[in-house]
Amino acid sequence: MAELKMKERMLSVLLAALVLVTGCDALSSAPTYGGLSVAGFNYTPYNLDRFVITDKYGNSASGGGDLMPGAGEGSLSCCYKLKGTEFTVKWEVYDADEAIRSIDAHEPIKTIQKSTQIHLPPTKVKGGLGERVLGLHFYPDDHVEFEFRTDLGGTRIFYSDIDSWLVKKQGKTFNDTMEDAVAFRRTARIAAEGWKKYRFTSTQDLEQYVYFTLLVNPNFDQHPAIQKIIAETRDKPGAFGAAMAELPTPIVEALKQGNSANSEQRATHG
Repeated sequence: MAELKMKERMLSVLLAALVLVTGCDALSSAPTYGGLSVAGFNYTPYNLDRFVITDKYGNSASGGGDLMPGAGEGSLSCCYKLKGTEFTVKWEVYDADEAIRSIDAHEPIKTIQKSTQIHLPPTKVKGGLGERVLGLHFYPDDHVEFEFRTDLGGTRIFYSDIDSWLVKKQGKTFNDTMEDAVAFRRTARIAAEGWKKYRFTSTQDLEQYVYFTLLVNPNFDQHPAIQKIIAETRDKPGAFGAAMAELPTPIVEALKQGNSANSEQRATHG
């Protein structure tokens, strides 16, 4: 009996020592992610001001810092610990165009508060301290995806490339009526709608979507021929853009005139 009590005392001492050395996480089955850097990737049409991640154990991590649409690479916050499989993400965005008008009118800038819940299955994280990056991808429909990585890359939607392509395609006079930054935000808003409606992420797909929406017909995607292309190219990144680039001229001209019935008939008999 005395020997059993001695073993119990020794076990208690060992467990206490283990907790002191490794922390309470050593006795928990919940996954723990330590030494994390945090980066945000903003695909919303708004500026992402700040975001905070919290777990159910009182840990939190934060990042952001006025990320414009499409921004994120190279913006890091370090070093954090998160634990478990259930997380809450809260973030704040604002419309930059409205913000400029508010500043001119000497009024407060209006911000929009967002929140979502994320389930993350236990995940193996590579890299040492300072190399473990938790990327948060903020999408136009307000859902957020976590991604562990060991570098600062990872942007999935390139709004700046889309805008540059439009300017190059249309020439120097394309944005003569507005500032470049305002025109860029217009591009980002339209591209974000393309993602929401059809989940386009390919730069080529979004280039064509923005071009046809902005310069041909804002309702171009309601035409039967376009609907057929969308259906046939679903889940094939780049295929929609390639097909739209080769769209027959009669359909393009009819779309510019806003006459879907004529465009379908001319395409059939042309």
